[in-house]
Amino acid sequence: MERTWRWFGKKDKITLAMLRQIGVEGIVTALHDVPLGEIWTREKIHDLKTYIESYGMRWSVVESLPVVESIKYAGPDRDEQIERYKVSLRNLSAEGIHTICYNFMPVLDWARTDLLHSNPNGSSNLYFNYAEFAYFDIYILQREGAREEWAKFRFPEGYGEGRDVLAEADAMAQNMTPEKDHQLVETIVIKTQGFVSGNFKEGDKEPIEKFRKFLDLYKGIDKAQLRANMKYFLEAIMPTCEECGMNMCVHPDDPPIEILGLPRIVRTEEDIQWMLDAVPNKHNGLTFCAGSLSAGAYNNVVDMARKFASRTHFVHLRSCHIFPNGDFTEASHLGGRADLIELARVFEQENPELPMRVDHGMTMLGDEDKGYNAGYSFLGRMFALGQVQGILATVDRELGIKYQQPGFFD
Repeated sequence: MERTWRWFGKKDKITLAMLRQIGVEGIVTALHDVPLGEIWTREKIHDLKTYIESYGMRWSVVESLPVVESIKYAGPDRDEQIERYKVSLRNLSAEGIHTICYNFMPVLDWARTDLLHSNPNGSSNLYFNYAEFAYFDIYILQREGAREEWAKFRFPEGYGEGRDVLAEADAMAQNMTPEKDHQLVETIVIKTQGFVSGNFKEGDKEPIEKFRKFLDLYKGIDKAQLRANMKYFLEAIMPTCEECGMNMCVHPDDPPIEILGLPRIVRTEEDIQWMLDAVPNKHNGLTFCAGSLSAGAYNNVVDMARKFASRTHFVHLRSCHIFPNGDFTEASHLGGRADLIELARVFEQENPELPMRVDHGMTMLGDEDKGYNAGYSFLGRMFALGQVQGILATVDRELGIKYQQPGFFD
């Protein structure tokens, strides 16, 4: 697979010169300075593409060309926004970029409750604690119906036996302070969203009130309706994708659970099969994010890779560990539920040219002081990339595929 890296543009503290030295071949990025819903001009695309190529790499994948909320909930400007999306697709294609990773998650792009959760070895990882998220939902967001929903919450079989998440959230409320509440809001709403061209950003005033307004947009929209809206969007853009040779690859919901009363429609094998069958065009495909999928105890990640490999256009190789109580954390790239070694075998056999990135990595050896985006450390991801490159070299030898370390002679 092509070794790629998510890079956040010219202002990213991790430079392209650094990435070239560690074996990165392709860049995964976006026009992060373009406001949501605005057209990506060919000039801006060309400028960034040329800059990347000046460092000996290529712009392999767009992650992401955002699908605005009004497309997801079918707002009055949905068709106008879809037409703008088509123009951006044509402009990207004209510059030789043909793979778009996007998501159809309402409001939140991804969610964690701790961005620096300690590992036994002294490093840290992203972490999701159900009780902390329930506390945020009930006591900070004060979402209507949240308490009743959490009272009914049950973990998948084999996890969280006897755990009462609502009782834990209520107990937390006895010890929380305004400072702790602020930190949780920063973690869930701001630091995980702003840098991905999301709905929220650093410096937002009254982010909780803004959050509530976004949630209100989805009142009355259930899973069936959100599916219908996704199908409408995909059917509308597929002629353009055919015209331009553009591959659309949806990212699974992260985490793959129902949260905040919002419908989630790309979290299980059945969900993915529905999406591919609903619009059976070869350009309608999947970003196979092993990390997101492995956070769901009901997902057999390797079986899903085998089933969906032919419709996979982009791969995120990372893995999650689910604790006995149901909480989960990012795991070592050689551990967790995803089995990256077997996934490498699946995808190298199916399509060894697929772009792949290691996705989230540990925060380690001073990464935490560098101001990197949450989950996107340098040394931690470099360590993960080294692990994955070793996996790929071994698997390629098994399969008789010639492997060459980027930037080196044989």
